[in-house]
Amino acid sequence: MIDQQPTSAPQGAVRLPVRPRAGRGLVLAAVFVCAACGLVYELELVALASYLIGDSVTQASVVLSVMVFAMGVGSLLAKRLRCRAAVGFGLLEAALALLGGSSAMVLYACFAWMGESRVALVGFSLAIGVLIGAEIPLLMSLIQRISRRDAEGTVADLFAADYVGALVGGLAFPFLLLPWLGQLTGALLTGAVNAVAGGGLVLWLFRRDLTARARGVLLVANVVVLAVLATAAVLVDDFERAARQAVYGDDVRVAVLTEMQEVVLTGSPDRPPDLFLDGRLRVSGRDEHRYHESLVHPAMRGPRGQVLILGGGDGLAVREVLRYPDVRAVTVVEADPGVVRLARTDPGLVELNGHAYRDPRVRVEIADAFSWLRAAGSAGAAAGAGRQPYDVIVADLPNPGITASAKLYSQEFYGLAARVLGEGGRLVVHAGPMAGQPRTYWTVEASLRAAGYGTRPYRATGRLAEFAGFAAGPDRSTDGPDAPHDWGLLLAETGRAPRLSLPADAPSLRSVTPATLAAGARVAESTRVDGLPPSTLMHPRYAP
Repeated sequence: MIDQQPTSAPQGAVRLPVRPRAGRGLVLAAVFVCAACGLVYELELVALASYLIGDSVTQASVVLSVMVFAMGVGSLLAKRLRCRAAVGFGLLEAALALLGGSSAMVLYACFAWMGESRVALVGFSLAIGVLIGAEIPLLMSLIQRISRRDAEGTVADLFAADYVGALVGGLAFPFLLLPWLGQLTGALLTGAVNAVAGGGLVLWLFRRDLTARARGVLLVANVVVLAVLATAAVLVDDFERAARQAVYGDDVRVAVLTEMQEVVLTGSPDRPPDLFLDGRLRVSGRDEHRYHESLVHPAMRGPRGQVLILGGGDGLAVREVLRYPDVRAVTVVEADPGVVRLARTDPGLVELNGHAYRDPRVRVEIADAFSWLRAAGSAGAAAGAGRQPYDVIVADLPNPGITASAKLYSQEFYGLAARVLGEGGRLVVHAGPMAGQPRTYWTVEASLRAAGYGTRPYRATGRLAEFAGFAAGPDRSTDGPDAPHDWGLLLAETGRAPRLSLPADAPSLRSVTPATLAAGARVAESTRVDGLPPSTLMHPRYAP
């Protein structure tokens, strides 16, 4: 019987309900599961911080650096618990399961009702990092209590299980938890698994090493943690609805999680819909016409038979392009099929885009704009003169200040666009607010010039009452406090600066004065790094 330990057993060895070899395997299995859960917590914090705060590079750096520092602190603090490693590890895993499992809901609640989640983000990163850092020293103490032989091999096995578990957790988060359960429920389930693995290991394998009081404390702690996580899982749908109402208002009509992002539509029967992508306002239904008319119409003055729209899955830029009867074909390249689906089926959005996708001239390609241009350019080069180049390219893409979209404003991207642009064709780009983010705007302009384009900067500000003969109408304008009043735009043509014709009856559209151009050139020049061209130099600190 395993209960009858030999007298030669190492001092401090624990009596196990299984053979030492099996006990060692169970401890390594717990290491594997806890490591997987720990990495899920890290990725959950990074993903939610990028969604709630923006600028994924900065948020990932903050979370990971704080957690690595905290893990070192946790390793030092764990030395005080090594004398009572079993009960210490059990309580630690219960606390980690509660903090990690509830972190997503707490961060989302701080964002929704307090408007700020940075303090909570750093707090959770510190606390979870300390607990994760204390795991390995305590597990090392537990496994040495089973057998003190081959200490070097034990360390290797422990770290191997830890790294493999981290690999599984890192793959499970984007491919299983997010698409199947979402961020909130996925974090709650991970916490439950963490509590069962840690509590089960201690309460069963090391139960003879615990006093009755310690067993009772651990049992109550784990039951409470599991009950809290289960209750939160039951209420998660109601919580999400309440949080969305706090963020977007009471008129949320559609909230869907696509393969790429969260898409929210708000609106009411007497108000056009607003479109939010990952919490950021993408389309303001009351004044979107000012942006889309300013983006599209200056580029349409000239040959316009073939038009390519990069982004713009909402169909609003398509609506403006289709106002010209001599347009023969429009190709829309949109990465998220969920946005296109809503633009085709949601009554409010369909009315706003004028049923643009019903026009037989419109063809949709679901693809990343960068990859699509690369493939289209290669196919066009292989086809030679038989290909049909585009007369106009409209880049209706996410804000250039967002790190994830930086490649769509790079010299390489504009070089790919030039390969599918016909002679005399025009490219129009939204480059961010000219006044609010001048460095970002002029970096985009410098990237265009470095790619061989001549550019004509212009901007749209204030109310657009009428443009190019298309009346906005009194019901289409707004001066709401959240409405943007400065869109910086760039009209470009390969090899030369295009003719920029701004109608006199559009006072919101303004070309840029020579003095502003000179100042912009100095700003753009300052974005160069070690003499390199201004390619993909969207620095995170210039994000909105």
